[in-house]
Amino acid sequence: MDFIEAIMLPFKWLVSVIMVGFHDGLATLGMQAASGWTWTLSIVGLVLVIRAALIPVFLKQVNAQRRMGRLQPDLKKLQDKYAGKTDQLSRQAMAQEQMELYKKHGTNPFSACLPLLIQMPFFLALFQVLSGISTAAAQGQGIGTMSHEQVVQFDQSSIFDAPLSATVLHGTPAGGNVVAVWTLSIVMILAMTAAQFFTQKLIMARTPSEEVPTGPVLMQQKMILYILPVVFGAGGIIFPIGVLIYWTISNLWTLAQQFVVTRRAAPGNGPVPSPR
Repeated sequence: MDFIEAIMLPFKWLVSVIMVGFHDGLATLGMQAASGWTWTLSIVGLVLVIRAALIPVFLKQVNAQRRMGRLQPDLKKLQDKYAGKTDQLSRQAMAQEQMELYKKHGTNPFSACLPLLIQMPFFLALFQVLSGISTAAAQGQGIGTMSHEQVVQFDQSSIFDAPLSATVLHGTPAGGNVVAVWTLSIVMILAMTAAQFFTQKLIMARTPSEEVPTGPVLMQQKMILYILPVVFGAGGIIFPIGVLIYWTISNLWTLAQQFVVTRRAAPGNGPVPSPR
């Protein structure tokens, strides 16, 4: 077992535990165990568990963004102070003073990426689990806490005639509908990239005009606004349908969360609650 596999193993087990737990619960309630919709709702359940656990992190992110906005006047003064100075000592001094400003205000320019970074191991674990479904089914193996029978069920399950283990780039399992896979994948890729884009628009719209970010903060916001949707949109062609379901629901959750915070932060609605 290589180093990366050893790191990902606990996440793969946790992802499979949550999915199997929801799947068995839904089957107990009367849904068909082999149905693609049962497995789809299990993936949705995985999203809900992970995103609910990240709510305190999200609230810390919102408050960090507010503190980042409050330091903009000081950051602008610092940039003016070192304007035109390109020597090594000046760059080092400016970087050190920037770090002191971030420390003073209790924030950093990369706070907006924290929920995404925390989610990434679970996202990669789900990708590994679903990408290995067909191989495990053919070899008579299970994956994590998924039994071989459940692996076969998942491998043979579909929604709208699109197998959950199918990808645009690597094709569909036998009996899968290629048109359905392409159509469903494109719809979800568009949905998740649009949700990512409009979420960042809401974040940027919340910044008062007199506190418009500059320097690394502005670069970070523009990167999230334009580059991340492109990255995830392009990467969507290698994601199994099941992974696209996860990322689409997760991005829609983020958009709804940001919409609530934006309305909550509107004049007269009171402050955003602090994380406990």
